[in-house]
Amino acid sequence: MQIDKYLQEYQPIIYKTFVNALETKKLSHAYLLSGSIGMPLKEVAIFLAKSLICDNPKPLACNECITCLRVDEGNYADVMVFDGENAKIKKGDIEKITSNFDKTALEDKGIMIYVLHLVETMTAVAVNSLLKFLEEPGKNIFAFLTTENESKILPTIISRTQVLRFREIDRSKIIKDAENMGVIAEDAEILSGFYNDGSTIKEISESKEYETAKQALTDQLNSLLISPDDAVFTNQRFVVPSLKQQNVARLYIKMLTEVFKDLLNLSVNENITLKSYDNILHELLNHISHIDKSLIILMSSLKKLDYNVNIGLLLDHIIYSITKEGK
Repeated sequence: MQIDKYLQEYQPIIYKTFVNALETKKLSHAYLLSGSIGMPLKEVAIFLAKSLICDNPKPLACNECITCLRVDEGNYADVMVFDGENAKIKKGDIEKITSNFDKTALEDKGIMIYVLHLVETMTAVAVNSLLKFLEEPGKNIFAFLTTENESKILPTIISRTQVLRFREIDRSKIIKDAENMGVIAEDAEILSGFYNDGSTIKEISESKEYETAKQALTDQLNSLLISPDDAVFTNQRFVVPSLKQQNVARLYIKMLTEVFKDLLNLSVNENITLKSYDNILHELLNHISHIDKSLIILMSSLKKLDYNVNIGLLLDHIIYSITKEGK
């Protein structure tokens, strides 16, 4: 996606704030990018990081020069990125940063940058190590932290950073943007529930992971229309074997959650977002009871994935919970 255009169109305050800081040379030593799930926080953090060292800023990163490309490829020595979405950020990760940045910069720009994506996933000891580093930042060392849940971030970290809060984009606008990029309606509708950007939705919709998760969702929903026993069989025979990777299982559970959110809306005569799923949603209303309880189970299951639970057992728990009182 084109981050500069995204910032200018959807996050103009963040764009103007950072451009002004660059132009006046009044940069903060640490920024905290705060937004909701599905926003391109990591992508923006890396883009802003590149803007500090870009060879041809316009006024932010050009994304075309050798420096920008090296950062994208992960081989720019003075930029370190740790992604809390893939694994918890640990004390050892912070120690790598402090150890590397305790020395002279290796690149000619003389600027050292670290990006910590989803700092709410950090272990307690890692947070303490980070605090010490934020308290005494070295010269020409900059941090870009991100969070999808600012309430989980210690006030002491927030106080040591400049917070850049993302503005939520209307879901109907996201769906329209994605469709204009060639994404089919049903994909745009369901993915907009947890990706607040049309370009990201397009990228995800074309991935093998999404194809696998979507097929599992289709199989599971169709089986729920037949009987609780068929739903359990489909889960064990087809869904669980196809969702062995945590990221694919997470995507599937998020999609199933969106379905149940709209089932709940239908049950109280509210408008739905998944208009492409209208027929099957109405049919499911006659086969599933306790929709609200199932929705709670699904949302809590997403949190459990963060603790490396057995994916198969978790998926079994979900389907048993949905079907145990099925009509």
